[in-house]
Amino acid sequence: MLAHASHSVSRPSGPLGARADRSSRRWTASLLLLSVPFALSLVGCGHPTQRALQGRWLGDSVENFDDEVSAAAMGWAKGTSFEFAGSTLTVAIPAEEPRTGTYRVEALEERTVRLAVLDPAGETSELVLLLDDEASLRWVLGGGRSIVMRRQ
Repeated sequence: MLAHASHSVSRPSGPLGARADRSSRRWTASLLLLSVPFALSLVGCGHPTQRALQGRWLGDSVENFDDEVSAAAMGWAKGTSFEFAGSTLTVAIPAEEPRTGTYRVEALEERTVRLAVLDPAGETSELVLLLDDEASLRWVLGGGRSIVMRRQ
């Protein structure tokens, strides 16, 4: 069996020792105060694609819809909007209540972004976007169809 020695650590005594101890505590406190905002800024940054999506996007036009439904699709698209705020997405489409959920970037391949959107009921759906530039994106609906959206 090993014997354990009891060691006590004493603080430096005298004016120089007390000053060194206070200086060390101030240095530690300063370091902590400086590191907290930096850490918070890293947490708030999110995925670079998430930052690029931030803001409100309005439906502008449609692509690859049949002629007989093109006018109706265009009207529907013009009433559609996305609003990205942090990790929250609100989708508004005509004749329905806006839907809000949290999203995360699932995949990014060149300009194609796949988002996983979690609704309040716990259901996850996929949203595919094609980023054209800072002011334009396409909501890929499938079958070669898409809605062109412009940043407001």
